Amino acid sequence: MKHITFTVTNDLSFDQRMQRICNSLASNGYRITLVGRKLKSSKPLCQSNYSQKRLYCFFTKGFLFYAEYNIRLFLFLLFQKTDAICAIDLDTILPCLITSKLKNKKRIYDAHELFTELKEVRTRPHIFKIWTLVERISVPHFDYSYTVGQGIANEFNRRYNKHFEIIRNMPLLKSLPKDIQRNEKLLYQGAVNEGRCLEKLIPAMQSLDYKLIVCGSGNFMNQLKELIIKYKVENKIELKGMILPNELFHITQQCALGINLVERGGLNQYLSLANKFFDYIHAGIPQITMNFPEYSFINQQFEIALLIDDVNEETIVTKINGLMTDKVKWKQLHENCLKAREILNWQEEEKRLLSFYNKVFDN
Repeated sequence: MKHITFTVTNDLSFDQRMQRICNSLASNGYRITLVGRKLKSSKPLCQSNYSQKRLYCFFTKGFLFYAEYNIRLFLFLLFQKTDAICAIDLDTILPCLITSKLKNKKRIYDAHELFTELKEVRTRPHIFKIWTLVERISVPHFDYSYTVGQGIANEFNRRYNKHFEIIRNMPLLKSLPKDIQRNEKLLYQGAVNEGRCLEKLIPAMQSLDYKLIVCGSGNFMNQLKELIIKYKVENKIELKGMILPNELFHITQQCALGINLVERGGLNQYLSLANKFFDYIHAGIPQITMNFPEYSFINQQFEIALLIDDVNEETIVTKINGLMTDKVKWKQLHENCLKAREILNWQEEEKRLLSFYNKVFDN
């Protein structure tokens, strides 16, 4: 039984992609350890068929956090018996690279995004230089790599002449209740971070007669709360914070429309294929999303969303009001979601994952 160790910097309770990957591999003959971060607010870990390890850090953000976490992760990996180490994104890649070389173990890179093109990285020159250097000295040394979409895979190939497999972040196909009571509510789920156009969505809520549910947290949360007060829309917005996956799926089903807006400025945003995009599809709710390559390609196949080119308050209001009042169009997109989820699901994507890891150990 081959042992694979995965490394992330987030709280393991809410990382649905890693939960799916680890569960699939553990169910198919691999021994799995998932290493993440322990926070004071961390909820107890759910029982799983793989091992989970949380590393506690004194520092919780910024350079000191990354430095401390990487040191703790290096020490953990150094004494961990494993056959392969998989780094998730750049923020855990250096300990994985060093320990895999020292111990002569297979090393794998799973890029959830184009990390150096994140807005919070790209707009800070000193931070950008550091992460770019980390990428250049590490990614070329990983023999096996995969990512979440074709656009990011193409960019890595352009930068380093390396092939990245595609394993998209699709939900597990689960049955939907036949008697869902959908409310006329809007839903934003996922990271509440810079670059998600929340500074445009919140003022737009002044002209919308619907309630917005926000499920998630991130580096833009304080600014989000300030915007809600500034535009006096406290009665229209409900902040639920971090929600466990099963509860989140239940909440999503009860809403009428999903929101997936992203700034066009950075390459990571332009090439993105967000988790929420598939989560909305699986809950059977249409969405407002970006006219970016990955979203446009899937929408051409299934038409499950209204695409938006220019994110501004007027366009947001027009698109949302238009779809919420056009019951015929809403039902068409809803029915298309139900068809798309039968194809775009983890049961199908899991086949790619297992094929990838079988090749890793066959070699």
